[in-house]
Amino acid sequence: IDYWVNGAVSDIETAELLITGRKYIEGLFFCHLTIEKIFKALVVKKTKQLAPKTHNLNYLCEIAGVVVSVENTLFMSVLMKYQLEGRYPEYFPKVPFVETVNNYFYKTKALFECLKQML
Repeated sequence: IDYWVNGAVSDIETAELLITGRKYIEGLFFCHLTIEKIFKALVVKKTKQLAPKTHNLNYLCEIAGVVVSVENTLFMSVLMKYQLEGRYPEYFPKVPFVETVNNYFYKTKALFECLKQML
């Protein structure tokens, strides 16, 4: 659990550095990693087993037994498109406006803090 939590904490810090440095796609990739890792901590807590090797936030949420709002479910789907770019070079999402990026970052932070409270 600590491994995943520590990784998530580091990734949200990295996301902020990248976004403030105007590396928006990379920052959003780290936003996705933050949520992925905190869900993996919750999966380990619930199942007492290693977290699965998946990047699908909605699947991890389900395995962790966490119920999130419809808004957060939709937001996790948005984050999913930014994790693809970091793993698959043929997929490159359009860079959103800076206001949208900042909004996604703040939503990531809020969701992260909410999920961390469940540990």
